[in-house]
Amino acid sequence: MSSTNRNRRVVVTGIGMISPIGNSRADFGEALLSGRSGIGEVESPSRHVAFHGVGGEVKDFDEKSLKKQYFKSKDQKKSIKVMCREVQMGAAAALLALEDSGLDLEAIDHSRLGVDFGANLMFYPPVTLAEACLSCVDEESGKFDSNRWGADGLKAMEPLWMLKYLPNMPACHIGIFIDARGPNNSITLDEASPGVAMTEALNIIERGTAEMMVVGGTGTRLHTMRTLHSRLWDELGYDADDVSASCKPFDKNRSGQVVAESSGSLLLEEEEHAKARGATIYARLHSGASSCVARADGTTDQAQAVVNTISAGLKRAGLSVADLGHINAHGLGTTIGDAEEAKAYRTLLQDVNVPITSLKGQLGNSGAGSGFLEIAGSILALREGKIPGTLHSSSPDESLGIDLVAGQARTTDNKLFASVNFTMIGQASSVILEVA
Repeated sequence: MSSTNRNRRVVVTGIGMISPIGNSRADFGEALLSGRSGIGEVESPSRHVAFHGVGGEVKDFDEKSLKKQYFKSKDQKKSIKVMCREVQMGAAAALLALEDSGLDLEAIDHSRLGVDFGANLMFYPPVTLAEACLSCVDEESGKFDSNRWGADGLKAMEPLWMLKYLPNMPACHIGIFIDARGPNNSITLDEASPGVAMTEALNIIERGTAEMMVVGGTGTRLHTMRTLHSRLWDELGYDADDVSASCKPFDKNRSGQVVAESSGSLLLEEEEHAKARGATIYARLHSGASSCVARADGTTDQAQAVVNTISAGLKRAGLSVADLGHINAHGLGTTIGDAEEAKAYRTLLQDVNVPITSLKGQLGNSGAGSGFLEIAGSILALREGKIPGTLHSSSPDESLGIDLVAGQARTTDNKLFASVNFTMIGQASSVILEVA
C-alpha cells in the first residue's frame, strides 16, 4: 500500500502539553489567547542558569505533582527514578493527550497503536559527575587522573544515570505505559523534530500499519549545558524593562531567543476509526515534509530549507500557498534567524499575502518541544476563529516584508495552516493541518 494513500485520512483527536503557560489544554488555550507570557525570571535554583536568569519555565511540575496528577499507576510512578525532567515532561504530555482523546485503552487493538516522539539530545547536570570525578583526583597533585576512571570513577556514578538521559526514552516509556505494540520511533532533530515525527506517523497510518499514533516532542534549553550551548552559538534576548518581553520575534528591536522547557503531544488517528468511536476531531493532518540544505562552503541555508519543506508539503497535499490561512513560524527572535526565515516566506509567497505568527515570544524555545506547542496553539486558536498573535512584537520589522500578526490574535475564517521549525544547522520541517 502506498505511503500516500489519501483514502486513509489522518486527524488529531487528542492534545496534551506541559508548558510555560499551562499544563492542560484549557489552561494553555486561555493563556494563549489572553496574551499571558510564560517568559519570566526563573524560579527553580536548579534551572537558574538562563541569560540574566530569564526563561520559559514550566511551573507546578515536580515529582510530587507527577505522581499525583499524571502518573497514576504503580509502575508509572516507579519509572520516575530513571527519567530526567525532559523524559518526565514527554511522558506526562502523551498521557494528557490520550486522556483528552477519550481513547479507551481497554477496547482497542494495541498492535494498531504506535508512538513517534521527538527529543533533543539530553544532557545531564555537571553535578551528576562531581563525586565520580573527585574520586579520581590525586591527593598530592590535586589533579584529575584519567587512569583511575575505570577503577574508581565509574563506581561513584549513579547506576542508572544513562537511562535517564537517552533521547529514545520518552518513546520507550510512553510505549510501555500505554502498551503500544505498533510502530515506535524516536526523532532527535532538535527543533525540526515535530514535523519529521508527524510526517512519519502520517505515513504509518496512511499505509495501514496503524490506526492510532501518539506523536510528540520534549525538550529543554533551560539547562546548565544546553543554555551554555545556546549562549555560545546564538543570540539570547533580554529586555531589562520587561523581562517577559525578552523575546520579540520579527520585531525591529529583537535581540535573541529565550531558552525554555516544554513538551507537547497529539494523538493522530485514522479518520474512520476516530468517527466510529465518537471522538472529537480537532484537525486534519494533510501533509508534512522536511529538508536540510547546506551550501558548497559548508554553511547552512535555512531559508532554502524552509522553502523546500513548505513547498513539498503543499505539493503532497495538492494545495498552493494561496490556500494557507497562516503560517506558524519558527520565529526565534534572533537578528539573523528571523531575517533568513522572512526571506524564505518572501520567496515562497511572492505576491500572495499569508499572515505569519510566532509563539516563541510567549513560550520561548525548548527545542523539540516547541513545535508541538505551536501546532496545538494554532489548532486551539483557530477553533475560536483566531490566528494566535506574536506576543511582544509591538514594532514589526517592516524590512522583513511579511504580514506579521503582531500582539493580539487576528480574526479569520481560514482554518488551514502550516507550522514550520528549523535548526541552526539547516534542518527544517513543516506540517500542514486544517482545523475541523
